[in-house]
This record gives sequence, C-alpha cells and structure tokens, in this order.
Amino acid sequence: MKKLVLATPRGFCAGVDRAIHVVEKAIEKFGTPIYVRHEIVHNKFVVETLKAKGVIFVDEVSEIPEGSVVIFSAHGVAEQIYSDAEARHLRVLDASCPLVLKVHFSAKRHYDAGRHIILIGHAGHAEVVGTLGQLPEGAISLIGNEADVDTVQVPESKELAYITQTTLSVAETRKIIEALKKRFPNIIGPDAGDLCYATGNRQAAVLELCQHVEMLLVVGAKNSSNSSRLMELGLEQGIPSHLIADVHDLDPTWFEGVNTVGLSSGASAPEVLVQGVVEFLKEKNKGLEVENLVKLVENTKFKLPGSLQD
Repeated sequence: MKKLVLATPRGFCAGVDRAIHVVEKAIEKFGTPIYVRHEIVHNKFVVETLKAKGVIFVDEVSEIPEGSVVIFSAHGVAEQIYSDAEARHLRVLDASCPLVLKVHFSAKRHYDAGRHIILIGHAGHAEVVGTLGQLPEGAISLIGNEADVDTVQVPESKELAYITQTTLSVAETRKIIEALKKRFPNIIGPDAGDLCYATGNRQAAVLELCQHVEMLLVVGAKNSSNSSRLMELGLEQGIPSHLIADVHDLDPTWFEGVNTVGLSSGASAPEVLVQGVVEFLKEKNKGLEVENLVKLVENTKFKLPGSLQD
C-alpha cells in the first residue's frame, strides 16, 4: 500500500456534535448520574466514553428513577415517550437532531391537513420508530424500497404526502420518490426527500473518493444507517468496501495487491477512530502518502437547548 486518501467531509455532523455536547453540558450542570434513553448516537466508542463519565443508558424511561434528568437521543422519539417522562416527573433534555424534528413537524402538518403520509425509511431504525410515533397508528405507511411502492396500501379517500428518514442513500431515495410519483401523481413532498445535508455531503465525498482509490474503508457502527450507506456506495462503484468500527476490524488480507485506499467515516463516528486507522496504516506501510480529498467544507452548527446555554 502506497497511498491513503481521506474523504472530506466525514465524521460528526452538526446533529451528532450537538447531541454529545448536550450530554457533556448536562453532566457539568446537573452532575451524575445522567440518564440517556437509547444510544445517544450510533457509536459504541461514544457511548462507552460517556458511560465512563457517569452516564447511564437505558432502554425505556420506566427504568429511570423519578425526578431524574433524562436525555433523548439524536434520532428523535415518539410522542408517547415525552408523556411517559412527564408522568415520572423527569427533567427532559432533548438531543433530537433539529433536522429530524423538521421531519416530525412535516408529518404533523400533513396529518392536520387531512393527508395520509408515506414514510420512506428502514423499519426498526430509531429515527423511523420516532417518526412513526408522532401520529396515531395507521396515519403513516412505511416503505423501504421501490418494490414496496407497488404494494403499499393507502386510503383511497385521502390526499397523499411523503416524508423520508434523514440518513438514506441519495440515489436510492430519488428512485423511490420517482416510483411514488408515478403510482400516485398527486402525492406531495420534498423533491430530494428529507435527507440531511451531512448525509448528502458525505455520500458526494465518497463518490468522488471512489474515483481515485482501489478500496474503501468506512469507520462507523454496523447499526449506523448513514455509515452503511457510505460502504454500500463504494460497492456500487465497483471497489471492495468495508465498514469497520475501529482499527481492530482491519483485515490484512484486504490490502494484498492494493496500492491506494480511501477512508471515510459516518456522521456518528469520532475523528479519533479515523486517526487511529491512519496511524496504524502508516506504521504498517513505511513512507505511506496521506492525502485529504476535500469535496466541500461544512460550517453548520446547531444551538444547544436553552437550559444548557452559557
């Protein structure tokens, strides 16, 4: 191996950065223990780091002592979760990504206008569960691919709208939306879906990267939707592509006969894990050339909740 090329932008998006800062600020202000419902972001390293600082992660708010401080993850939560927290007199700090909350708002706006909603997303993903939970059961139909467009059942008497998960494949989402419009010509929704800026930017950077490398490595968790999409994008470009949690997942056989390797990371993967891979490869390949391929520079920042602002 002679050259390592890093994609830019990569790693933390503004929503993930905000969510982690919410937890850190809450520790400063309220002390520990601080409770977080589900993984604050989909990354084991981040979760374990926060656990070491006194954060307790739980599956449901019923596990949290009454009157405690609870933080909801960046993925957003169902309306019922807010009610459950209120019933236990919990102090809620919402780390939901503002772009996910925007999707929630769209769902409620369409529902109030009398429309039936089709959600494009992955069943069981935390963000999708939260979005489905914004409205009464049956108000939203979930589809995950083009084939689902042909079989989805919707009320004949209602107008239709679509919304999307924020971390999907840009290209695949476009195809699904086109199929929806073909079957339901009057359906309304955003032309490119509700994909967040970071999802599109990281996919564009990886597409560019794939033109210059023979293999792609993506640092990210297996349950991270946006990380998986980056790895799949590399495969679609015809190059071997691997999703790794950290340097320990590297397989020496991957590098046999490969001179140029690309490296990116999902929106919930900290840069320290990327640099761990960089340092490991530099140690194993003396004189390794490291290049940063900049597609664009991101400047997006989201404010912390008012109660945590200095």
